[in-house]
Amino acid sequence: MSILSPSPTLSISTKYPRVSVSLTPASLSSSSFQNRSILRRFPFLTFSRAPNAAAETFEDKKCCSASRPVSGSEFGYSHTSIDATDQDLLFGIQREVEAGRLPKSIAQAMEELYQNYKTAVLQSGNPHAEDIVLSNMRVAFERMFFDVKEPFEFLPYHEAIREPFNYYMFGQDYIRPLINFRESYIGNVSLFSAMEEQLKQGENVILISNHQSEADPAVIALLLETTNPYISENIIYVAGDRVITDPLCKPFSMGRNLLCVYSKKHMNDVPELADMKRRANTRSLKEMALLLRGGSKIIWIAPSGGRDRPDPITNQWFPAPFDATSLDNMRRLVDHAGVVGHIYPLAILCHDIMPPPPQVEKEIGEKRLISFHGTGISVAPKINFRTATASCGSPEEAKEAYSQALYDSVCDQYNVLQSAINGKKGLEASTSSISLSQTLQSL
Repeated sequence: MSILSPSPTLSISTKYPRVSVSLTPASLSSSSFQNRSILRRFPFLTFSRAPNAAAETFEDKKCCSASRPVSGSEFGYSHTSIDATDQDLLFGIQREVEAGRLPKSIAQAMEELYQNYKTAVLQSGNPHAEDIVLSNMRVAFERMFFDVKEPFEFLPYHEAIREPFNYYMFGQDYIRPLINFRESYIGNVSLFSAMEEQLKQGENVILISNHQSEADPAVIALLLETTNPYISENIIYVAGDRVITDPLCKPFSMGRNLLCVYSKKHMNDVPELADMKRRANTRSLKEMALLLRGGSKIIWIAPSGGRDRPDPITNQWFPAPFDATSLDNMRRLVDHAGVVGHIYPLAILCHDIMPPPPQVEKEIGEKRLISFHGTGISVAPKINFRTATASCGSPEEAKEAYSQALYDSVCDQYNVLQSAINGKKGLEASTSSISLSQTLQSL
């Protein structure tokens, strides 16, 4: 896939609600591929030489809000000035549709995403909210345009793309302004430090978790980035095919380490593709086995096979039940890796910032509602299979008992996070077994 090489740099003016992209004099040449590439996607923009003074950035202003804006060092652009308002960006989408370079359905989804993202970031009360929206959405639209033109194909095991474009930091900076860090919590943070020690010793760590939104990986990484950055950057997520096929999702998925699988919930959506999906899942399992044999891997998996949904009657959210067979397959892979492995139950609460559709949908391209809200993650001590199943009389009974033990722990932790965040109890929601803390970003 063609990706911009490290030469324009995005800089943000904090004086005016506008996005400025600066280019070096060399890159202003009419033969510059990057200039032509940007102009093809944003024909309403014009290039001009940057002033001698360096562009003012959020970093210069030492913005200490809940969001950290894009910086050139992260995204590797160069220094010129492209000014764009929100209307310019939306007009650019329409120009792409008229030119036949962007399907209308994707354009409509992008416009809707822009409006919803803007509303959510403005909810934060951040004085730089409009600048943040323009910055993040300009980059997001550019990445989406790139993928529509040259679709990226994910391998069964995908490693996060960090250069020449840093998709990891792109995803972090996009989700960051949606998190109310003052009302976000981490349960048993010391256990994450213990995991890092286990990983350093060559052992494997498996996080058995519920799944709430497309933003789960970013939420986990953002809540741990100050205390446990190694985990933030190295988790491998077992991901369904929807996040690697939806044009609006793909740029964010490209910044994560993924093991790509087809969810059981969508296995038979198109009957004639079911065999292909099963073969693909077999390849992904083989990749996972190889990774585990190498040791020092941390893998996140949601055995429910999909995102949590609210109860249709009470509208209350709760972790979806685990699939015992999927969890048992994961346990067997860990046991047969020839490397010490640890299985921990992890709970995540973040559905408010990007809730899934009320019902499971077959079609790709769901409507994305977005909000500014508190989030939380919590981990409990690892659960040993033999201890949890000592009284079981058969392998099938043991499989179900182990799955239930992990699920019960996730639910207990989820209830504490629920009490802290939505129940407004904060740190006082801590229990004897779940100690809540907050990140430095909340201070």
